[in-house]
Amino acid sequence: MSGVLQWEKGRDTVDALLTARRMEEVPANREHAERLIEQARRHVLSAERVREDDLELAFSAAYDAARKALTAVFAIQGLRPTSQGGHVAVSEAARAQFDPPMGRVVTRFEWMRRTRNAAEYPQVGAPEIDVDEVSDAIASATQMLDFAVTVLDVLPPYRK
Repeated sequence: MSGVLQWEKGRDTVDALLTARRMEEVPANREHAERLIEQARRHVLSAERVREDDLELAFSAAYDAARKALTAVFAIQGLRPTSQGGHVAVSEAARAQFDPPMGRVVTRFEWMRRTRNAAEYPQVGAPEIDVDEVSDAIASATQMLDFAVTVLDVLPPYRK
């Protein structure tokens, strides 16, 4: 036994993302993770402030909060999505590693990603974002943020 703690859940998926260059290994960086967490907190607050006036902007802010919270988790592990992998890689790696225990919280990120994408690039006749979706997105982003804070001190660096 090497004595080095490794995170095994979702390893096949993360290894595949690394091999495909959709994610990359970087030095684990707590300071960067904390910065992303602080940005995510501000985005949640912004989403709450504009919720009644601009649903699309509020949803986008909540989505960005969720993405940055999950990206902070990867920063703790020494992982980063690449421009090739982007937001889809964040979703895939998060689901592979953390569903369970996070279950619905992590799977909501994919719903948020698709909904935000549909709002950014709307199709003619497509439904618009409603206030309930914004409220759900803010709640989900807050849960992902809480999760990131919880694992900040316990999640080991990822080692391929």
